[in-house]
Amino acid sequence: MPASSAPRATHDARASIPESRPVTPAAPEPRPLQPVAAAPVTPTALPEPVEPKAPPAPKFVDLVVSTDSVLGLQVETALTSEKARVEDEVLARVTRDVRVGDRVAIPAGSQARGEVTMVERGGKLRDKARLGIRFTSVVLADGTRVPIESDTIYREGDSPGGESTAKIGGGAIGGAIIGGIFGGAKGAAIGAATGAGAGTAAVVAGGRNAATLPSGTPVTVRLVKPATVTVEE
Repeated sequence: MPASSAPRATHDARASIPESRPVTPAAPEPRPLQPVAAAPVTPTALPEPVEPKAPPAPKFVDLVVSTDSVLGLQVETALTSEKARVEDEVLARVTRDVRVGDRVAIPAGSQARGEVTMVERGGKLRDKARLGIRFTSVVLADGTRVPIESDTIYREGDSPGGESTAKIGGGAIGGAIIGGIFGGAKGAAIGAATGAGAGTAAVVAGGRNAATLPSGTPVTVRLVKPATVTVEE
């Protein structure tokens, strides 16, 4: 029997090589956080308050109402020569627009103011009663007073002459008839004189024919000087 030989140890080359394992890289050490500078904050500018614009100043223009211009008026103040006094106020209304070119200088409806300038009560037999008035200003709707100078308006009462003659004549005739009845021709003459005297007395005792200007009377006046009216453009 062959001599047994001791078993040979087999050398495994792989056994001598240590087993390789995957190497995990070491985690980097954490860096300390660096403070980040904050971006500068720019304050937002607030819009300035917008003030409301003032309306443009109004512009004005002067309108000149020329001499001899005519104003149509309606009298509002009733007047009579029996009661009126010089410088009494007289009121009226303008009845139609007064224009300068294509602009209205004095609108219809404006108030005209004037005064009594003359009062004559007249006699009972011959003289007529008379009234005189003139206008001195116009007041516009906004209260603006425009000085004016107008001609004078006159009003006369009826003449008492014809009416007085009729009354005296009638009295004389009546007296003659009565005198004739009672005393013949002589009585008629006496009666006529008596009747005439009675007729005259009746006229003297009676009222005068006053000059009047009733409220609502339409009149026209003429300017004797230019009048300036300031209006907005």
